Amino acid sequence: MIPKIILGQGGTRGLIRYLFGKGRANEHVDPHLVASWNDFAPDPGRSPHRDPKEVEKQLAAQLDQPVQMLGDLAPQTTFWHCPVRAAPEDPILTDAQWAEVARRIVAAAGLAPGGDEQACRWVAVRHADDHIHIAATLVRQDGRRPQRNHDKRAVQKEARQIEIDYGLRRLKAGDGTAAKRPTSKEHFKAKRLGRDTTAREVLRVRVRRAVAAAHSEAEFFALLEATGVNVRLKRGPSGDALGCNFALPGDTNENGEPLWFAGSTLSPDLSLPRIRERLTTTVPEPVTARPGDPWHQATAATERIPRHLSAADAHVAQGQLVALGAALDLLPVIAPASARADLQQAAIAFERATRSRISADLDSTRVLRRSVQAIWRDHPQDKDGAGFAMLLDAIFTAVAFAAHWHRTRQNAQQEEAAERALLHLRAAYGQVAEPALASLARRAPAQQTKHRLAHHIQQAVPDYAERILDDPAWEALATVLAEAEAAGHNAATILSQALGQRTLEDAHNPARALTWRIRRLSQRHTPSPRAQAARAIGAAQHPGFPARPTPVTPLPQRSPAQRR
Repeated sequence: MIPKIILGQGGTRGLIRYLFGKGRANEHVDPHLVASWNDFAPDPGRSPHRDPKEVEKQLAAQLDQPVQMLGDLAPQTTFWHCPVRAAPEDPILTDAQWAEVARRIVAAAGLAPGGDEQACRWVAVRHADDHIHIAATLVRQDGRRPQRNHDKRAVQKEARQIEIDYGLRRLKAGDGTAAKRPTSKEHFKAKRLGRDTTAREVLRVRVRRAVAAAHSEAEFFALLEATGVNVRLKRGPSGDALGCNFALPGDTNENGEPLWFAGSTLSPDLSLPRIRERLTTTVPEPVTARPGDPWHQATAATERIPRHLSAADAHVAQGQLVALGAALDLLPVIAPASARADLQQAAIAFERATRSRISADLDSTRVLRRSVQAIWRDHPQDKDGAGFAMLLDAIFTAVAFAAHWHRTRQNAQQEEAAERALLHLRAAYGQVAEPALASLARRAPAQQTKHRLAHHIQQAVPDYAERILDDPAWEALATVLAEAEAAGHNAATILSQALGQRTLEDAHNPARALTWRIRRLSQRHTPSPRAQAARAIGAAQHPGFPARPTPVTPLPQRSPAQRR
């Protein structure tokens, strides 16, 4: 159940007229009162022998009477409007049930506590099966102001209890960092124009993607222009830009004027100051060495996210979530066509998981952001799509850790968002991984080589050897092991390194997990003959001890939906 508080100025006549009207798309059906402050307020929807317009006028006059009595002493904000909507799958509540919901909401808000005969005047109007509108004036009948401190939080808390009491869909408690939802007006407009999404949602995706891709503020604005987003800057007396509004071409109001959305109303992290903070972590630095493979760099940086999320520094962890969200924002642009739709939905879902009450330390996220930008900008070679599949595998794991991180901090909405992103990532992973693995399998080494590599698998992971060798992905794993050997790596050593990165205990498909790890590890600089000889001597002196042990970050316990 979703309540949304809207404050207004002036009288309630316009609001009452809308609530008892046909709606903007004739969507209002049988509008009528279900409850009021005195239980006998005039009902324009249930007065068949009177002119409905006259009854609407009478109702608004009665509601506004306490405000009018104050004259010039009346507050600037005069009325309180709260639509309360049930979920589509919820049972249809009766008028009596909606009346009780309304009474509980106005009491929780501090407008009309139970038994207070001098409380604010209010009405609850129902014009659809799934929601009501509560309209109240913000002056009590005794002329005082209502005590409605933190009414949004109190109303949300009461809504969660109503869900329990009426057996409705239980929404997750928020922490005030969620983006604003599109209004009913925006939804109806999109539907009227035959669009699946509102202008607000389209702008949010495009602006987030521009932030993720841009190196500078100038490039950010250029990318917005290239993607069809109009920008209006808010300037201070000095001429410096202090904020910015966004609009879609052709999205206008009834006067033909563009409908502008402030960045902060699209999302709390899309105000101009917050955007500038993000852009400072991607300013290019002078090149002092040959750049590495961005697929390798992005995957390596993503693989470090679980370690950051498992550490004690919450500010660094929050920064990693921001960077992970930026990577997901760009992923649909660089993905194969078959996976773009699911990756787009994953990015939209995970957007909620990128924010919490903890401030983000972005200094440790530069490598990930720049490497993903390099993939988007330079289109580096990705033989057989293995680079993208390797990166997506690491992102899937990082998002699973993000869900666990939010769960331990009781960030319910963020946890649910990460879980939803995982479902879409899993679907996209299947679209990307299968052809990449099939291409690798076609280059599988000779049978004799596979027997030798199988022996290494049995020695390295005896508990998983049977599953790995019986898996269709074994052919691909054998290919990357053979190619690693051809590049100068030792198969047993690189297997040990891959296993040292992360346990296989929670891997639904150990063969795939090892394939991508070894693929990435094999792209590192091949050890020199002297280094290989030193490692061999060390292994002989200390059998079973890896030459370069890597800390293992265990995966959090996952739900079946997370496992792949």
